[in-house]
Amino acid sequence: MSRAEPAVRLPVGVRFIERDWLSSNMVLIAEPDGGATLIDSGYVKHSALVVSLVEHALGQLGAKRLTRVLNTHLHSDHCGGNAALAARFGCEVLVPAGSVDDVRRWDTAALSYDGTAQRCARFEASGVLVPGESLPIGGVPWEIYAAPGHDPKSLVFHCARHRLLVSADVLWKNGFGVIFPELVGESGFTEQAEMLELIAGLDVDTVLPGHGPAFAEPLAVIETARRRLASLRDDPVRNARYALKVMIKYLMLDVEEIEETVLAERVAGASVLRSAAALLDLPVEAAFDWAVGELTSQGALRRLNGRLFNV
Repeated sequence: MSRAEPAVRLPVGVRFIERDWLSSNMVLIAEPDGGATLIDSGYVKHSALVVSLVEHALGQLGAKRLTRVLNTHLHSDHCGGNAALAARFGCEVLVPAGSVDDVRRWDTAALSYDGTAQRCARFEASGVLVPGESLPIGGVPWEIYAAPGHDPKSLVFHCARHRLLVSADVLWKNGFGVIFPELVGESGFTEQAEMLELIAGLDVDTVLPGHGPAFAEPLAVIETARRRLASLRDDPVRNARYALKVMIKYLMLDVEEIEETVLAERVAGASVLRSAAALLDLPVEAAFDWAVGELTSQGALRRLNGRLFNV
């Protein structure tokens, strides 16, 4: 008989909102003053839905307003709802300290939106989140940890009081995010390994990841992640293949259907595609064709009369 999945239990005043893979998950936490804090805000395509989901969850918590948004990192699927939430609630938006200048300049290359050919509505940052500092959320302290690996400027948040971790894209139940720095010859695997070790040493009963379901008893999940990371380190081309497929699939989640030639033109200048293609020793066009072919054979996309359809 297989072992039952350990139950996920959240403290009173905490709501975990699981999304699809286009938008990151969100965590809403009630504050003692009647306000609430939201961690991450999804992709811009779903910004109206984000506002609706937050309004509903505020009602469930008995909170009167959304007072601030905290971003674990500024990939487009984690901050695309920031502008809509600020317009609706007049809330503050706090971003990782390492990204605040990029936001103020709205440097779409530094923020990764050019490199991934993704979209994000411009927003203003009203404050910063500094690794090593403690931040009160929901009336209790949360520690902010730098979480490089997937993204050099990313953060995770840990509440020892509740034994709760918001892990962003460092750790999911079935993996972790693409290790983007390694695509351009920068260190990322080592940092990801160090993050897994850090998480394993924290007092954590429940993990609220950036994508996929929340999970309890994370040590077994961490061990699986270690094995996956080891396979990527042994053969970095696997990371490049993963990045190519993720990038194309992600864009198809956004557009749903598109002429294949139009999509190929859209991503041709994206640095993620070009870097991954170089690691595969393929021309950009061939790398695109390979990724589309793989996704089609896996049933994640469908090709018909020169068009691509998301499945």
